[in-house]
Amino acid sequence: MTIRPIFSALLRNRTGAILVVGQIALTLAIVVNAVFIIQQRLEHIGRATGMDVNNIVSTRVQGFGNEYDHLATVREDLAMLNALPGVVASAAMESVPLSGSGSANGFRDSDGEEPNSEVANYYRVSEGVMETLGVTLYAGRMFSPEEVNWRSTEEQNGGFMPSVAVISKDMAEALYETPDVVGRMIYNNLGQGAQIIGVIDRMMGSWVNWPNVMQVVLLPEVPERSWTRYAIRVEPGKADEMVPVIEEALENRDVQRVVNATRTMQNMAEHAYSRDNAVAVILMIVVVLLFIVAGLGIVGLASFTVNQRTKQIGTRRAIGARKRDIISYFMTENWLLTSIGVAIGSILAVALNIWLSDAFGLERLNYWYVPAGIAALWLLGLLAAAGPARRASNISPAVATRTV
Repeated sequence: MTIRPIFSALLRNRTGAILVVGQIALTLAIVVNAVFIIQQRLEHIGRATGMDVNNIVSTRVQGFGNEYDHLATVREDLAMLNALPGVVASAAMESVPLSGSGSANGFRDSDGEEPNSEVANYYRVSEGVMETLGVTLYAGRMFSPEEVNWRSTEEQNGGFMPSVAVISKDMAEALYETPDVVGRMIYNNLGQGAQIIGVIDRMMGSWVNWPNVMQVVLLPEVPERSWTRYAIRVEPGKADEMVPVIEEALENRDVQRVVNATRTMQNMAEHAYSRDNAVAVILMIVVVLLFIVAGLGIVGLASFTVNQRTKQIGTRRAIGARKRDIISYFMTENWLLTSIGVAIGSILAVALNIWLSDAFGLERLNYWYVPAGIAALWLLGLLAAAGPARRASNISPAVATRTV
């Protein structure tokens, strides 16, 4: 088919053609970047935590009064929780992963003058934390009960580093450039060291959007204070029903305190990723709407063109043009408009991504998204133009003659 007559016909309706081309170009530029961002968000949300998130419950206990014995209370609470039907394991933790609350500090690989250092989430925990969180060991072992330091207020002055520590594999690789670090020393920013006795295969920390969220240090310590948090792992599928049971059991064991903030770790994860989920949903809606608007624009222009050229179509049919020739003509015309639009849109997509990267620190686009977007818009253009093209092919020579 000769392209020049099609171009000549399009130039007679420049405004409509330019609008459709612009619409397709903007659709491609926005959709490509939106889908890329959606994919990034979904990957972010879908990261493995390394923990049994679905079956962990967390709660906070606050004691009052001069007679409140925190360390004895924690021991008695853990004994009670571990004996509770439906509970698999429990541990005292200064803060809970995925909660958005926690502590971070710098750690060094030596106490020399030029040590390597990395910032990590650190958790002061009691024994049983590995079974409670459901984490797995890459190397070494977890703490024994004898290694947990139940530290009184008088012992907490001047900073502290227990004699042993367990770190995540990501922290080991970041700090020592190897995960095989069992037996080596790790130092806090005061130069106090602990021997690494175990490496956790994977564990996510408190802040899901923090770049160092996978860098975790566990320290076997329960400091004396007025409050503590417990992480409780329950039997599979019972997290929601165990929330009120755990809260009631802790309240009944000692009424002279407050038990609150009891919730599942799954709930914490959903809250932590709520913004990512919202962004992904909004962008998905934008993508769908843009495709609908672009498709309607193509249908509108094609329908207008068919109505405008009824006499021309009838004449062509009268001199021997077949139905498929008419369909081919309009499909080719639409393909030309779509191709010009996606060519401009490809440039806009890359330019938009560069601007987003520079302005908001987003990752650079994987450029295979551009040809995927082009293919999607080509398909959309063909589908949108198919109806008007088929309608044009059904115009008979007699109908065209009556319009003369």
